[in-house]
Amino acid sequence: MYKDIDSHQRDSRTDGHQDGFKKNPNFRFFKKKTCRFCDMDRVPDYKEFDFLKKFVTEQGKILPRRITGTSAKHQRRLALEVKKARYMALLPFVKKY
Repeated sequence: MYKDIDSHQRDSRTDGHQDGFKKNPNFRFFKKKTCRFCDMDRVPDYKEFDFLKKFVTEQGKILPRRITGTSAKHQRRLALEVKKARYMALLPFVKKY
């Protein structure tokens, strides 16, 4: 007949991140990734192959935006410059076994 006040408080939801951490042990706080090219006012260039190596895996694959944090504009340019560097034999197409 009467509502239990304690049960009402237990059912109430909060928007706090702390509660999400307690409920989900896999919950992680991620630092927002920023574009290295935007930060340094720099444009990807095929001649800087040492810098381009940071955006390529050991197998020779170009890393995606979600991993590197580059902007869409610079990711497109980065892909073109990596391909140019490969064509000029500055970067390998694949890893040597």
